Amino acid sequence: MGNWHVALEDRPRALTRQALKALRAEQPKGVSRRQLLRNALGTGIGLWILELLGGTLGFLWPNLAGGFGGRIRLGTFDEVKALFEGIPFTGGFPVYFQAARTFVVLIDPATGFTPGADPAGDGSGENGPGTKTNVRTLYQRCPHLGCKPNTCLKNYWFECPCHGSRYDRLGIKVKELGPAPRGLDRFAMEVSPDGVLTVDTSRLTLGPLPVALGQPGLIPASGPSCL
Repeated sequence: MGNWHVALEDRPRALTRQALKALRAEQPKGVSRRQLLRNALGTGIGLWILELLGGTLGFLWPNLAGGFGGRIRLGTFDEVKALFEGIPFTGGFPVYFQAARTFVVLIDPATGFTPGADPAGDGSGENGPGTKTNVRTLYQRCPHLGCKPNTCLKNYWFECPCHGSRYDRLGIKVKELGPAPRGLDRFAMEVSPDGVLTVDTSRLTLGPLPVALGQPGLIPASGPSCL
């Protein structure tokens, strides 16, 4: 008998030195740990840049030419009262104008509109070059990530439903409540000699820094939270 035998055609062959060297030099298939980390880091940076750009655009948009409204007539004191009948506007509760994306609130609820102009939208005559119009015009956007705060009838405060930032009825940020870095931003406005309130949505002023609970400058809540 001969010493030969039958071998299967697909039987694995012994690896030569050259084959082993080629295997070591071959790039691993699929995604390596290093590449996975790079992808995760790149995605995180991309999302951060997108969020930053979104926030910047949200702030700059009202100041761009041809923005969402320019100068918008909101009405006289009596017209606003009639428009929001059933809402305690004359008690100091903020009312909302969709066309202007603006909350309007009386600084002194015992007084109506006072003729004058305020390019900073403050209305008090104490925090800028404007006159005391007794009305404040607040942008609807939370300075944190742009959500629209809700007004709470229980306490007359603004409360952001997204991340819990809270502001008193004049838009001052409560320092301890929520992540927003400042109070609500303000639109320029004026009250004409015949008592007509006009808001200029092409001119925006950043809101003031937060105020701690119990400190002057923050109007206490008149009731429990709505959140």
